[in-house]
Amino acid sequence: MASKLEKVRVDKWLWAVRIFKSRTLATAACKSNKVILNESTLKPSSSVQRGMTLQVKKEGYNMTYKIVDLLEKRVSATLAEACYENLTPEEELNKFKDWYLFNKGNIEVREKGTGRPTKRDRREMDKFKKK
Repeated sequence: MASKLEKVRVDKWLWAVRIFKSRTLATAACKSNKVILNESTLKPSSSVQRGMTLQVKKEGYNMTYKIVDLLEKRVSATLAEACYENLTPEEELNKFKDWYLFNKGNIEVREKGTGRPTKRDRREMDKFKKK
């Protein structure tokens, strides 16, 4: 799937390979200094090329990606995976997996007929979760 492109805008590439859900989010990340190349932040209009290594701060996690191929248009997730190499350190990936299991994996169950939790119940649940 080698493309003929030499350079692509960084916000377009981040969106096209599905690192961000929308181009607006990719642009906002660039504007808020969360996309780094060689220890300098990138503007949304900055160009990227094959072989570059980007550091992306997303939702409190520091992800590292090496650009393998350039895309301007969004493609499916299976095609997008071939366009970058995930160089994120193992401890950062474990941090993400721990968060995912804690927040998404554990579903709270209430007894049938007890109704919706009150504000007080929700606060107690939040206190319990943070411990």
